[in-house]
Amino acid sequence: MDDYLDWNQMRALLATVEAGSLSGAARKLGLTQPTLGRQVAALEKSLGVTLFERVGRGLVLTQAGRELVAPLRAMGEASDTIAMVASRQSQAVEGLVRVTTSDVYAQYLLPPVLMKLRQVAPGIVVDVVASNEVEDLIRRKADIAIRHVPPQEAELIARRLPDSTARIYGTPALVAQIERPVSAETLGRAEFVGFSENIEVLTTELRRHGLAVSAASFPLMTNSGLVAWDWVRRGMALGVMMQAVAEATPEVVDAWPEFAGVPVPTWLATHRELRTAKRIRVVFDLLAEALTPN
Repeated sequence: MDDYLDWNQMRALLATVEAGSLSGAARKLGLTQPTLGRQVAALEKSLGVTLFERVGRGLVLTQAGRELVAPLRAMGEASDTIAMVASRQSQAVEGLVRVTTSDVYAQYLLPPVLMKLRQVAPGIVVDVVASNEVEDLIRRKADIAIRHVPPQEAELIARRLPDSTARIYGTPALVAQIERPVSAETLGRAEFVGFSENIEVLTTELRRHGLAVSAASFPLMTNSGLVAWDWVRRGMALGVMMQAVAEATPEVVDAWPEFAGVPVPTWLATHRELRTAKRIRVVFDLLAEALTPN
């Protein structure tokens, strides 16, 4: 006997027993009679026993087949129960939803969303994984991810949100020390806080906007967005940050108001379970609404 038995084949047997014929079972399961017959024959081969004997135009269960009826019915009831539980859970607006995003997003942008979520769906428990790494949705380290790079995995659903804008900020005292008039050239001689894990990306983007920055422009680096922003708030160096975060930080000012800013793409991604799990869909939609500027 095979170690693995196909439930579809066992369901075909149970339907045939209950309907009394292959044709009746086929109608019940929405299959063609030949397909159902092949499933029953495949089950007989897997089990190594004969389940039916033909008597005239009808089918009669063998002793081996009769002994399988009770456990098959128990399996059928268990399958129905599992389906009902899954359906109930998928529609329940309660349970755990794990959201991963950067530490800066978690600190500055998520609190109002979480407060609104508490009002809309108090049964949902949100676990925020504040990480600057791209967490793995496929292995379900998180249910929803806020990313600045598009997900490539086919199993994921992603929604492109409107771009944020990043600008250059510093304390008023530090900004006052910049040569006047402030320009890409004068800012190119300033000191910045860098992000150690993507310093090349930041350097390339600033150069693309005309700032002649180099490795010497980043005497301070960290892998923490919150630490970097705290250093900017303390006046230790200039920093590049999303405008929404800077607007919530009264200690800083825009170092170059004439600068158009750097567009920051944002994606909201989740596993395809979004289509069936209501709790995840509620959080996903609320995040999409909150992170879309009016």
